[in-house]
Amino acid sequence: MISKEMERNIKANGGIREAFNEARRQKTLYGEENVFDLSIGNPSAPAPEKVIKVLKELSEKKNLDHQYMCESGYEEVRSKIADWLNQKYKTSYGINNIIMTNGGAGGLNMVLRALLNPGDEVLIFCPYYPAYKGFAENWQGKIIGVEPGEDFQPDFDDLEGKLTERTKVVIVNSPHNPTGVIYTKETARKLSEILECKQKEYGHAICLLSDEPYRDLVYIEEELPWWPDFYQNTIVSYSFSKSLSLAGERIGYLTIPTEFEDSENVIKAVRLAMGRLGFVNAPALFQRIVGECIDEQVDLKYYAKNREILYGTLKQCGYECIEPKGAFYIFVKAPDNNEERFLELARKRHLIFVGGSSFGYSGYVRLSFCCKYEVLQRAEDALKQLADDCKILV
Repeated sequence: MISKEMERNIKANGGIREAFNEARRQKTLYGEENVFDLSIGNPSAPAPEKVIKVLKELSEKKNLDHQYMCESGYEEVRSKIADWLNQKYKTSYGINNIIMTNGGAGGLNMVLRALLNPGDEVLIFCPYYPAYKGFAENWQGKIIGVEPGEDFQPDFDDLEGKLTERTKVVIVNSPHNPTGVIYTKETARKLSEILECKQKEYGHAICLLSDEPYRDLVYIEEELPWWPDFYQNTIVSYSFSKSLSLAGERIGYLTIPTEFEDSENVIKAVRLAMGRLGFVNAPALFQRIVGECIDEQVDLKYYAKNREILYGTLKQCGYECIEPKGAFYIFVKAPDNNEERFLELARKRHLIFVGGSSFGYSGYVRLSFCCKYEVLQRAEDALKQLADDCKILV
């Protein structure tokens, strides 16, 4: 009954959801307190108090409008977001530059649906969020992986070698899932120079699509680049899933600057894609909520504390990993480069990780520290025992 493409995808599917389901299975068997689920990036930090306050106020409001609106979203909400971006980044966006979306995933799919022709190439930096591949293939795009350089920063030589006349979109993600690295302004400048040169060489625009659900989760004094400042043909996809702990509510927005080539038609195409994909519009209630909470965010100390205990334990045990500067993930090298053995040994200790192969980069595993602090405290002994199992305890 199902399509051959989906049949192939089912067989290839696994990774994050498979790990999540394994955690649920083990919790049923051994008790929730004895299983250490470090798999999925499901935020556990409480939503800011103002979010709860606004939600309560709206729920008690009589005659609250629940009807359809313009596919781009409520004008007053888009205006507030544009004003906030203008204040923060010294830009000059108006409501037409903002499109409310059904989370980051909805926004990415809308952009790719609007831009890709069959066979167009989408470049992504390895390791990468696995859904990017599916999103591009939804619209018959071809994914091209760019190898990482030192400390998982972009390898610019590999990037230049993989850009072709068929390149239509380059996706960047910083702070980065699954490694926790951030791309600096110097990185943005170099990458932009390369894309500018290739646009001139090929005679057509290349879209830089910046996926930014972790923009506000940064643990160092480093100002992240606002990519449109460096590269004109940039579209920014933002999600409130992590910054406001609203992952299940599916709310975010796209920023398409007027300076983007043929921006008027691009904006029309992205808006049309929303209807074609069946989203119709972003959730009405949570548009209103984020409009009132645009300058709020979760308490960063919640994740900073988690990061400290997990990274400290890993280094103490001799695991090979780099300190995450943003997001809430640590990418750990599997002992002897044997990812499957490492995952299996971890599962025996009730430690649930996601294999690096799911992110297009084998030989590593991703650990998420967005769980409750108590889970990481209880996981310390298991991580030490796992290191001993792998003969890496120092």
